[in-house]
Amino acid sequence: MEKERHGVHLIAEIARVSRGTVDRALHGRGGINEATRQRVLEIARQIGYRPNLAARALSASKATAKIGVCIPREIHFFYDELWSGVLEEAERVSQFGVEFIYRPIQNLGGGDVEAFQELVSSDVDGIIICAGNPQDLKPLIDEAESKGIRVVCVDTDASESRRSCAVCVEPHLSGSVAGELLGKIVPPGSKVAVVAGTLMAEDHKRKAEGFSETFPKHCLGGETAAVIEGHEDEEETFRKTLDLMRSIPDLAGIYVNTVNCLPVCRALRAGDLEGQVKLITSDLFLDMCPYFEKGTISASIYHQPYRQGQIVVRLLADHLISGVKFPSIVRLSPAVVMLSNLRLFRETRPKESSAEDLSGAELVRTFDLRVLD
Repeated sequence: MEKERHGVHLIAEIARVSRGTVDRALHGRGGINEATRQRVLEIARQIGYRPNLAARALSASKATAKIGVCIPREIHFFYDELWSGVLEEAERVSQFGVEFIYRPIQNLGGGDVEAFQELVSSDVDGIIICAGNPQDLKPLIDEAESKGIRVVCVDTDASESRRSCAVCVEPHLSGSVAGELLGKIVPPGSKVAVVAGTLMAEDHKRKAEGFSETFPKHCLGGETAAVIEGHEDEEETFRKTLDLMRSIPDLAGIYVNTVNCLPVCRALRAGDLEGQVKLITSDLFLDMCPYFEKGTISASIYHQPYRQGQIVVRLLADHLISGVKFPSIVRLSPAVVMLSNLRLFRETRPKESSAEDLSGAELVRTFDLRVLD
C-alpha cells in the first residue's frame, strides 16, 4: 500500500492536481475533464505506475466489464496456442469483474463479420478479433468504436480501421526474415514460391510482400515465381503445392507464410523432393518436429501466439478497468526456429511438462516486443 500511496502522490505532484483527481482518472470515475484524465494517465504510464486492480475491484464491488472474443478454431496448431494465452489471462482478470463472451469462428476470415455483429449486439465493452476479413470488418469496427466499444486486433490487423490497438508480429518483417533466410540457402538465380493462407488477410498479404521484396536482395538473380493461396485447407494446399512443383520443375524453395505447412511437407515427400526444395515455414507445433529432424523444414518464423493472447487480453482489460491508454500497436519480435533450438519452444514440449522443466519455453515467451504510440 505504501508503494501505491507513493505512486498516487507522485502523479498528483507532477500533474499539479489533487490525489482525488488522480484517483478519479486512474479508476475511470466522473468529475474530471477528459484532458486532465488523459494527462494523469500519461504520467502514470511514463513512471510505470499501475493501479492496484484487486483493490479497485473490491472498492467498486466488482464493477464489471464485458469483453467479446472472436478467434478462429482452425488451424488449431496455431490458434490453440493463441486461445491458451487468451483463456489463461482471462481467468486472471475475471477476478476483477471482467466477463468474457466467446464467439469462435471455424477459420480465418470465415464468419468473422457475423460473429462481430453478434458480439456488438451483446452489449460488450470491448472486442478481441483476428481480422481475417479486414475490408468487410472495417465499417463495423469503425461503428463499434464510435459507440465506445474498444476493438483490439490480434495476430492479423485491420490497420485501415479505427480499431483501438493491435497485437501482432510485424508481418512485413516476418516475411523479410524468411526471404533473407531462404535467399542465403538456395543457389543464385533460384526460383522460389510463397504458399499463403489467404491474401485477403492483411497479415498473409504483407508477409508475402516482405518476402518477395527481400528474397532477391540475398539471392543474386533469384525471383519469387509464384504466390498461391491454400485458404487454410489441407487438401487444397496439398493439391496446389503438387501443381506448383509440376509447373516449376526447377523450384528451389518454398516459404509457407501460414501455419498450414504439413500439406506442403507431404507434397514434397510425394514428389520425392524433401530436402531438395528448401522449406521455410511459419510458427511451430509438435507435428512439425519430425520434418525438422529429416531436414524437410530448414527453419520456421515463430510468432509467439501464446504471448499474443496474453497481451491482448491484458491491454483491453487494463483499459476497461483502469482507463490505461492504448498504444496504437504492440509488435512482438519474430524468432527463428531451427533444429538446434527446436526444443526450447513451448509448442514442442509435452503438455504435462513440469514447471521446473519450462525454462526454455519461458525464455521464448519473453522475447522483445515494441510498443508504438
